[in-house]
Amino acid sequence: MKQEPTERDGPSGTLETVPLKCIVCGSAMSSADHDGYRCAVCGAEFPLVRGVARFVDRSDYAGSFGYQWTRFSNVQLDSASGLTRSRDTFVTKTRWTTAELAGERILDAGCGMGRFTEVCCDSGAEVHAVDLSNAVEVAAQNLRDRKRAHFYQADIFRLPFADESFDRVFSIGVLHHTPDTRGAFHRLVRLVRPGGRIAIWVYSTKLRAMLGSELLRPVTSRLPRALMLQAAKLAIPLYYVHRFPLIGRVTSVLLPTSLEANPTWRWLDTFDWYTPRYQWKHSDDEVVGWFEEAGLVDIRVGEFPVSVSGQKPPRPS
Repeated sequence: MKQEPTERDGPSGTLETVPLKCIVCGSAMSSADHDGYRCAVCGAEFPLVRGVARFVDRSDYAGSFGYQWTRFSNVQLDSASGLTRSRDTFVTKTRWTTAELAGERILDAGCGMGRFTEVCCDSGAEVHAVDLSNAVEVAAQNLRDRKRAHFYQADIFRLPFADESFDRVFSIGVLHHTPDTRGAFHRLVRLVRPGGRIAIWVYSTKLRAMLGSELLRPVTSRLPRALMLQAAKLAIPLYYVHRFPLIGRVTSVLLPTSLEANPTWRWLDTFDWYTPRYQWKHSDDEVVGWFEEAGLVDIRVGEFPVSVSGQKPPRPS
């Protein structure tokens, strides 16, 4: 069935025109109101709650991220910090310049609290930001004044978008937290229009050298989040221990924590490292292989492992 663009008055008051489909029956959804979406074919309803279109009932395996971002709601936002760290990270891990984004329709797959959504919006893009967890509510609140940002709570494996809907799709630090990194990647490729681009960053196999976390994570990922939030605070003083020339080499392997200079960032990053249910690690060659099997071209490997981008071949004229 041909997917027609849907239109609704989004939470920002702007008109969305991204083609949506029902995640239950796959039919195009061509109408919506302020209460949300309803499939005319199967009757499934998807409410609009607190500025977010809801296509899931629960966060499932991503609950730790909702907990995380409601407590660190704007730590990594450039607009809050006055820095350009998120913008610089985005450029490094996608190999896209912000100048390329103006006028593009972009999918942020796994937006968290919206740090990279903000970068794209402020570069002139129309951004559709998705997260499985309720962190997407934080993103919608953080970016409530960005008129070209639209927010959805949805599963990467059941996204409500028609194929070939986006000029660009990116996912930074997210796919390795799903049950199947490769499978999630291939779901995203379908959403890129011919000639469009996709970029991902996932954890590197080199991180397995942090032996202590490999041994601890089967336990820490099951502990109560409130307990882990306090435990992760140990990263603040451990930073100074890890920096000692000799003992630091040992402690950073046996009990690795973030080495971010900013104390709040390293507390956040350490919580982020130890609590998710899934945390797969991959090599450059493996991820490049996914891009090749998806038929992508102009495949580029970034300097920060493992970041890879590519292009879907244009449709023959």
